[in-house]
Amino acid sequence: MQLPARLTMREARATSAALGTGVAAAPRGGRLAVDASALQELDTAALAVLLQAQRDAQARGVALAVEGAPSQLRRIAALYGVEDLLGLAEPGSSG
Repeated sequence: MQLPARLTMREARATSAALGTGVAAAPRGGRLAVDASALQELDTAALAVLLQAQRDAQARGVALAVEGAPSQLRRIAALYGVEDLLGLAEPGSSG
């Protein structure tokens, strides 16, 4: 599943709905890969959307993997202390 190039408050509802559909379609015990590599413009709404998707996935028994996260997303996640929750911690970081 591909995230859009822009994920701010304006796009949050639609993106969250799309991720929710993806989580619901994933088989229990399965894995849903979320490709964040296209993200170019984002704000804290991106974190909220991804955290909600993570909660939904966990409740369904689906492993959510955020792949290709741009440095801006990693920085915001680190600032809010949620990089580990989203699997965005840099290898070797001391979180």
